[in-house]
Amino acid sequence: MAVSATALKKSAPKPKQWLWEARTRAGETKKGEMEAFDATAVDTRLKALGLSPVKVKKKPMEITLPTIGGGVSGKDILVFTKQFATMIDAGLPLVQCLDILANQMDNAAFKKVVLAIKIKVEGGATFADALKEHPKVFDELYVQLCAAGEVGGILDTILNRLAVYREKSEKLKRKVKGAMIYPIIVIIVAVGVTALLMLKVTPVFAKMFSDFGSALPAPTQFVVDLSTWFQNYFVHLVVAVALLVVGTIAFYRNPKGRRVVDKLSLQAPIIGPVIRKVAVARFTRTLGTMISSGVPILDALSVTAKTAGNRSIEDGILYVRTKISEGKNIAGPLSETKVFPPMVVQMIGVGEATGAMDAMLNKIADFYDDEVDTAVAGLTAMIEPLLMVFLGGVVGGFLIAMYLPIFTLANAIK
Repeated sequence: MAVSATALKKSAPKPKQWLWEARTRAGETKKGEMEAFDATAVDTRLKALGLSPVKVKKKPMEITLPTIGGGVSGKDILVFTKQFATMIDAGLPLVQCLDILANQMDNAAFKKVVLAIKIKVEGGATFADALKEHPKVFDELYVQLCAAGEVGGILDTILNRLAVYREKSEKLKRKVKGAMIYPIIVIIVAVGVTALLMLKVTPVFAKMFSDFGSALPAPTQFVVDLSTWFQNYFVHLVVAVALLVVGTIAFYRNPKGRRVVDKLSLQAPIIGPVIRKVAVARFTRTLGTMISSGVPILDALSVTAKTAGNRSIEDGILYVRTKISEGKNIAGPLSETKVFPPMVVQMIGVGEATGAMDAMLNKIADFYDDEVDTAVAGLTAMIEPLLMVFLGGVVGGFLIAMYLPIFTLANAIK
């Protein structure tokens, strides 16, 4: 009877996790974790590493409960990269570095990832191949740069470059997020205050005004009618807003929809220039880091396109990659995309002609980092007073409308 490949795959034994303790030739005790089919395989591998096995036991099954914020942040990866680069530069073996870093980690999720990478490296896999199995933590840029560092024997140099790159990338993200926090908070407060006024405060005034038995001033009547409409259709309004949010998210997740939104965002009058500067800074920083690390230009452009963060810019980078593969230079196709500013295109062209494109790209990235600083500061300075005027106008307009009948009544009594 023929046995299918799927059945064989299901019946094949799977390797297990083993905890081991061994001694070095100098008598030092070492402990660690290893993936193998049985204890004998662990003993054999330890002896191959020059260690004398003392104890090998199967790792007990762990029950992990879901935790809030248990993911791996950009800051975690940045600290890991810096420390790893320092250890490799000091001449420590790769496996020992991973073991030390894992044991000192507070983030349980990241610790588990680093231990898994250590086990793969111990089993004979390259560091880059081990990283590749954790795409949610280490992106393709990280993997490709580490692969280039391993091949060239300059992993410490590559890790230092990665640390600098991630530090500047995280700084760029913080700038953009910081600029968005204040407007979002003010808008939420404005919506909350408006809802409170319409649902709770205005009905009290409306009941009091109905006892006057006279016509209300136009502003007051408008607010009372708006409050009545708000109370009658509040549930419908909440559902409509929820559907609008869900529909917008679904539209953006669709490739065609995202392309439309990203294109319009670059052309927006106020926020558009900021988005473009952020994208240019990210593009030049990523491409410059990859080229200086020895990654081929076509591979570098593929990775850079994926990290662009904007579909229009991603399409432009992929178009440039296609033209380069046909034998063109980089400056001409970049200019044709109409996505990148002329100054950027010209500077990249000069860098390509002089053979110093990586240095030129990093200079452009530094320049646009400063430009983003200036643009974000200007945007924040412009938005803050506008939002305060808006919030003050809502509250002030409501107060005037509610007190107009009281002033009218007081004048009539006089």
